[in-house]
Amino acid sequence: MNVSVAAAGEIVWMIGIIVWYVIRYPFERRAKRVRIVSHRRSGLDRAALVSALLGLSILPAFYVATGIPRVADYPARFWAIVVGALMFTLAMWVFRRTHKELGRNWSVTLEIRDRHELVCNGPYALIRHPMYTSFLLMGLGQAFLLSNWIAGPAGIVGFAVLFFARADKEERMMLEIFGSRYRDYMSRTKRIIPYLY
Repeated sequence: MNVSVAAAGEIVWMIGIIVWYVIRYPFERRAKRVRIVSHRRSGLDRAALVSALLGLSILPAFYVATGIPRVADYPARFWAIVVGALMFTLAMWVFRRTHKELGRNWSVTLEIRDRHELVCNGPYALIRHPMYTSFLLMGLGQAFLLSNWIAGPAGIVGFAVLFFARADKEERMMLEIFGSRYRDYMSRTKRIIPYLY
């Protein structure tokens, strides 16, 4: 069977999305059993989540399934598929580590759980929002894996909307809950890129 370079990129992307779901599913189930003490959910928060879902899964899945919009295709390159696969692999590693470190504190939306703890281990030792880092890496990987000017970069756009709509709110919420401990944590970590930002 002869698989084109473009098809190989699409296959790698699909495998990555399946791995993403396999990682997320058990944490989603467990989270339903932990009482929510407070939340900062809003219409903007929901819109940002929808944007990320559209950019990182729905739009690219539609493209992979149908080839639409074919007019935006460009020639796939083997090196780009390798780079995209490496980025997606790193994204899944960060995604898994983030979930493991958060444990019972994890939630999809901005929520404080019963007996919520400030997590500073694993990827959280360097950056405050490694979950967003994993989404950024997914978006970048998607741009390399899908040789289409719309479906490829859609993940970066979805990530950007989610991050810029939520990161400040999330940090304000953590400051309210943990006060000076979180302020100290902020002073020694970056937001999503170790040592840079």
